[in-house]
Amino acid sequence: MTEFNRSAIKSKAAAACGWNFIVLMSRQGKIRLSEFFSSYTESQKKRILRDITGDVLPRQAKMCNIIEKGEYKFIYRRYASLYFVVGAPVEMNELIVLEQIHLFVEALDGYFNSVCELDLVFSLHKSLMILFEMFIAGMLCESNRREVLQQIVEAEEMVEEMSKAGEDTSSQLDDGLSFQEQFQL
Repeated sequence: MTEFNRSAIKSKAAAACGWNFIVLMSRQGKIRLSEFFSSYTESQKKRILRDITGDVLPRQAKMCNIIEKGEYKFIYRRYASLYFVVGAPVEMNELIVLEQIHLFVEALDGYFNSVCELDLVFSLHKSLMILFEMFIAGMLCESNRREVLQQIVEAEEMVEEMSKAGEDTSSQLDDGLSFQEQFQL
């Protein structure tokens, strides 16, 4: 096999090991959380979100949870009133992505005690902390739910300690950044 073919195979394998994006949305089509692990322009992000709402929401419950869309595919699961939609490379195994979605939902359930849409609305930063504790650049890095939740609790305890000492934690935590910018890796 030539050197060119080896490098092409390696680059395909590297592209197929992580998510491009994740979107959590309600049954009404309201986006509750979106995180893009690959670089997209704002117009591309809007098009992707429009495609997700147009393709996922009208589907019947018995239909397949995988929609191929160009260079990636939407893999989704519905839990109660929320859709968890992942954009993954075409080469990626769909069953692994469905298991990763379920693992993320279990971690959210463990933290929020049965996660619901309001938890995401009012505690977006906590949801993002859990997401970023588990996934780095769209790749699963920590699959142990207890370990993820322990890290989140330790981070919260550090913030509480800092606030008890009379320090201004608000300036240390946000520096004027949005929630997504604060926790983006």
